[in-house]
Amino acid sequence: MSEVKVFRVIGEIKKPNYQTDFRKEVRATKPEDAVETVYTDIGSKHRAKRFQIKIIDVEEVRPEEIENFNIRKLTLGEKERVK
Repeated sequence: MSEVKVFRVIGEIKKPNYQTDFRKEVRATKPEDAVETVYTDIGSKHRAKRFQIKIIDVEEVRPEEIENFNIRKLTLGEKERVK
């Protein structure tokens, strides 16, 4: 069974009336799966097509560097307390 890792995907959305940069942390087994998850999440929340979403970087994140509270708690479990 594959180990689930945390990836930080950085990119931008370019629509005719809306442009913004984004940074999203997702749990996945491979970087390709993380990119696919970001395409589906961003596409559904912002009504953006895949050609309007540009992925700039995908990097694996160490558990100590996770910024998203929910993903951090899922990854580290109850042993890590956030003050």
